[in-house]
Amino acid sequence: MTTLPITQSFASYLTDERHFSPYTARCYGADLRQFIEYLVDEAGLAIDQANEELAFKARTDSGALPMVKGPTHTQTICEADADLIRAYLGFLGEQNYSPATMARKIATLRSFYKWAHRNEFAVNNPMTLIRTPRQSKRLPKAITVEQVERLLSAPNDHDVLGRRDRAMLETLYSTGIRVSELVGINYNDMDIENEAMHVRGKGRKERIVPLGSHAIRAITKYTELLSADPKFGPIWANRANGETPLPLFLNKHGNGLSSRSVRRKLDKYLRIVGLDSTISPHTLRHSFATHLLENGADLRSVQELLGHQSLSTTQVYTHLSTERVEEVYNQAHPRSEAG
Repeated sequence: MTTLPITQSFASYLTDERHFSPYTARCYGADLRQFIEYLVDEAGLAIDQANEELAFKARTDSGALPMVKGPTHTQTICEADADLIRAYLGFLGEQNYSPATMARKIATLRSFYKWAHRNEFAVNNPMTLIRTPRQSKRLPKAITVEQVERLLSAPNDHDVLGRRDRAMLETLYSTGIRVSELVGINYNDMDIENEAMHVRGKGRKERIVPLGSHAIRAITKYTELLSADPKFGPIWANRANGETPLPLFLNKHGNGLSSRSVRRKLDKYLRIVGLDSTISPHTLRHSFATHLLENGADLRSVQELLGHQSLSTTQVYTHLSTERVEEVYNQAHPRSEAG
């Protein structure tokens, strides 16, 4: 479908001002396009690109719509009321989306109309009259320490790519960073001497995270073999001596790994060791937080390590550690209900 000028402007706002990740911005863009498609069907209007650009420019310049031929989708979106939004949400409700997906689609409209109203594209914000349905709290998935050990021991330690994968998995579990943060790590972000790593997180927020001895050893072995390899050594040396940042984790072509590649590598090792195929890179992040709390770490420290802006986001992990404590109690205490 043709992209409207107003949606392009909103997309720029998400990435440039709100600092949304490319993935999240794409999801919001897809949600907004779905809403526009609904309006197209309801209004029976074909999109005239030139007319839409005129409509957007008129609203940008003066809030009026001179020189515009008939109703436009820009006009329909900006003048939508709560009843139209509710009708659209009713339509979405018939599509069997998960509660989480529905919540995101509503969040997209909420962000869009807040932005449109603040920038005077829309006279009113209809989303102020729309309530977001409460979601049942879904606990993050975590795996056991034994399962983590099995996974981390799966990569072949005798070639460059195997050592890379071992270092990659060790880093994910050692630091609890997001996969998007992992693929953004450059060689100069490593501070091996101080056992730490510089991480660029969501919203362009940066933080320093500790790096465990197992991860340091795996990264060191990987970079040593990488620099000595006939294929990767020259690429590594040229990039390391240049001004362009050198990604730490390289793909087989000598470029930085993508998030999708990390997921594919993880899937490969899950199959090798016979673990649940639904385990994701984010599962290692959840496991990192859960294991820290189970071993006595305080919630504030875990919040800092995860890069969470709000403590309430981190508190969900306390439910996991509490469940584990109750399980141990029921198994071990002679006067427990299960004992």
